[in-house]
Amino acid sequence: MAFNDCFSLKYPGNPQPGDLIEVFRPGYQHWALYLGDGYVINMAPIDGIPAAFTSAKSVFSRKALVKMQLLKDVAGNDTYRINNKYDETYSPLPVEEVIQRSEFVIGQEVEYDIFVNNCEHFVTLLRYGEGVSEQANRAISTIGFVTAAAGAFSLLGLFPKRERTKYY
Repeated sequence: MAFNDCFSLKYPGNPQPGDLIEVFRPGYQHWALYLGDGYVINMAPIDGIPAAFTSAKSVFSRKALVKMQLLKDVAGNDTYRINNKYDETYSPLPVEEVIQRSEFVIGQEVEYDIFVNNCEHFVTLLRYGEGVSEQANRAISTIGFVTAAAGAFSLLGLFPKRERTKYY
């Protein structure tokens, strides 16, 4: 499959239990794990925001609910693809173990943190036993770069100094 094709496919391939599903939302990706029979497991904000806003709302949330939902409901009108991109780095756990681990956490309230415990961390933990998120790593790198650049500009005097008005 060509790189551009992954963005244009509405309902791609035939997901198998244990597959990672990447849902393309405007500006970010939401992640779920395919359980079978059209169902996925994913993290959702506790207050029941519609699927299209699930990950965006969770940026501001500290808690999430682990849900088993139909893939078509989680994806909504967004495109998605099967994306087991970490398989070359991490060995997937046996499918039976992935499903068992998934069933154990359905309905549980969990901590959410966009940088260390987001939806991608969650599903990769189920599939590989290791929570990883390329998306979070990019965000952390961007924040670090912006912070370093602001510090450098400040040291070099590139930010104009405001003059304080004295009131007597």
